[in-house]
Amino acid sequence: MTKASLKKGNILIAEPAILNDSSFNRSVILLTEHNNQGSVGFILNKPSKLTIKDLIPEIKSNHLIYNGGPVSTDNLYFIHNIPDLIPNSISIDQGIYWAGNFETVKDLLKTDKNLKNKIRFFLGYTGWSSNQLKDEMKSTSWLIKNNSYSNILSVAAKSFWRNELIKSGGEYQIWANSPEDPNMN
Repeated sequence: MTKASLKKGNILIAEPAILNDSSFNRSVILLTEHNNQGSVGFILNKPSKLTIKDLIPEIKSNHLIYNGGPVSTDNLYFIHNIPDLIPNSISIDQGIYWAGNFETVKDLLKTDKNLKNKIRFFLGYTGWSSNQLKDEMKSTSWLIKNNSYSNILSVAAKSFWRNELIKSGGEYQIWANSPEDPNMN
C-alpha cells in the first residue's frame, strides 16, 4: 500500500496506536484544509444523538448531527456535494464542499427533505496547528489515504473505520476486528 501525501481532501484513519484517545478512537476524518498555518477536518463516523431540529427548532428535519471533533463544539459546520444549490461553498476535493450560505441551507432543509447523502452537519471540528499533523503522522497516529469515494457522504458511519482498515491490509486487518473496548479482549 502506498502512502498518500498530506493534502486537503485526504481521509485520515485513526491508527490502532490511539485507540485509548476518547476524541479520536476509531475515527475517520475528512481533511478539509491543510496549509502552512495548520489543518482542519471533520470526523465522518461519529454521529451524535442530535438532529438539526434539536439545534434549530423551526426546521422540522431529522437530519443527523455528527461530532466533528473536539474544537468549537458549540458551533455547527457542514460539508456537502451540492454547490449549485448552496452559494459561497468552498471546494475541498472530488465534488465535496465545505460551508456556504447557511440561510440557503436552512431554506433547503425546510423545503427539501431529501438531502440524505448530500449534506452532513457537525458540532465542532478537528484542528491542528502548523506542522502538528505532520508530527502526528510521524508518531503513527494516523493512516492517510486519498479519498477514493464517489460520494463520501453516503458511506455508513458505523463500519467506516473497520472497512478502511480491512482495505489497508496487513496488520490493519487484525486491528479491524478488535473489540471497541480493548479490556473486552
